[in-house]
Amino acid sequence: MTKTLQQIVNIGEAISHPLRLKLLYMLSEREWYVYELAKELNISRQVLYLHLKRLEKADFVESDLRLEDNDMRAKKFFKLKGFEVELGADDLTPLFE
Repeated sequence: MTKTLQQIVNIGEAISHPLRLKLLYMLSEREWYVYELAKELNISRQVLYLHLKRLEKADFVESDLRLEDNDMRAKKFFKLKGFEVELGADDLTPLFE
């Protein structure tokens, strides 16, 4: 599948930060509730959401809102999607010719 220039940029931005790479690793182990993930990483949820948004934009992760039976609050969980990153000259040629 040929990638668009924007898809390539999104992938590059997603994997260009050490915290986002750590998030990919952590989400490969299991899905995480966003509050637990922020606490584990010792960062604010606002900062975490910015990083997770980049990963979602590149199609590496997905989120799911769930209502918990015991407290009826919506909780947002994130999990890793299957992905493989590969970029070659063949991907760039159609974009710039």
